[in-house]
Amino acid sequence: QLQLVESGGGLVQTGGSLTLSCVASGRTFNSYGIRWFRQAPGKDRVFVAGVSRSGGNPTYSDSAKGRFTISADTAKNTNYLQMTNLNPEDTGVYYCKLGDTWGQGTQVTVSS
Repeated sequence: QLQLVESGGGLVQTGGSLTLSCVASGRTFNSYGIRWFRQAPGKDRVFVAGVSRSGGNPTYSDSAKGRFTISADTAKNTNYLQMTNLNPEDTGVYYCKLGDTWGQGTQVTVSS
């Protein structure tokens, strides 16, 4: 059974950076495309970034373009979301998703 575990969240100031990790167990990354989502307090979960099944062709939300980078280390079954120039609108719980499986999320808080 596939399981996803996110880590790397925390509290940063505006303009700061964080790198989130998503470790998969039970299935390799090559079977599906990994995607990251953010859920702000009181709001729906929204797409942030994703990659294709081959690990290429990354896509980003408009707010993430130019600031976030998604990458993967298939040898470690780990996907990364590097986030730079963070602002308070980036605050929320970040989830990774692989196929129909979600991780438990990691909290990112950006202070102004």
